[in-house]
Amino acid sequence: MGMMDGKVVIVTGAGRGVGRGVALLMAAEGAQVVVNDIGAALDGSGGEQTPAQEVVREIEAAGGEAVANYDSVSEWASAEKIVQCALDTFGRIDAVVNNAGILRDVIFHKMTEADWDAVVNVMLKGTFNVSRHAANHFRKQESGAFVHMTSTAGLIGAIGQANYAAAKLGIVGLSNTIARDMEKYRIRSNCIAPSGWTRMIASIPTDTPAQQKRVAQRMSVKPEMNAPLTVFLCSDAASGVSGQVFYVRKNELFLFSQHRPIKGVHNSEGWTPASIAEIALPSFKPCFTPLDRTVTVFPYDAI
Repeated sequence: MGMMDGKVVIVTGAGRGVGRGVALLMAAEGAQVVVNDIGAALDGSGGEQTPAQEVVREIEAAGGEAVANYDSVSEWASAEKIVQCALDTFGRIDAVVNNAGILRDVIFHKMTEADWDAVVNVMLKGTFNVSRHAANHFRKQESGAFVHMTSTAGLIGAIGQANYAAAKLGIVGLSNTIARDMEKYRIRSNCIAPSGWTRMIASIPTDTPAQQKRVAQRMSVKPEMNAPLTVFLCSDAASGVSGQVFYVRKNELFLFSQHRPIKGVHNSEGWTPASIAEIALPSFKPCFTPLDRTVTVFPYDAI
């Protein structure tokens, strides 16, 4: 028996990369899978049905059950069709993996409104859209699990990814609130920051030796390595796990801290700008978070 026997799972952005790996392992563990992917280019343009169809064929060839879906997560009504596809095809829904995403990387002072809207609409709004439609059914059956793909770009920091990082950190806030709002219905919500050699990673510039070394290291991290944790979090074995943020890096699993106070100062006379500079700043400064990026927090080779 697989850990997902009898369960129906939606995986968005499942035609390639991380989503494909998740869909395949879900099916191998007994789930019936809705393989959602519009088949778009990395920037969200275009679209063709082949990637989703190929994943469905792989699942069926291995003896599993799956259906392809090509609706966009970024539109409210379209996202509802993804959930309805699960209900129409398999009769229920037990888990949602919000993985769909695009990239429009550009340095902040050159980012356009279109760059911002395209990424936020797919990633943050898309995560809300699919989750919100699924929540209706989860609440009625008093069970369900969400896994949302965040990123160290938002959790730690990145250059040239203001839209992407904002959406990915927003997903953490969304997940945390879902976990609290839906706890009484036994509905869980967690985040994973995945890693792996995907189209997104392949688009990283390699103009310097350091960039080339970093990308070469990532090539050994296969996207399907994110699937085991995703399947676990959707399974009944994770019944006590909700509101958490995890990071997968090849054979390593990390649990991330979340925002909590780390230092406080009090002034019985109240604060002025001058007293903040004189008293508060020297107290806070040793605790300031440096302007790190993922590469500086995780500088060593994945093992």
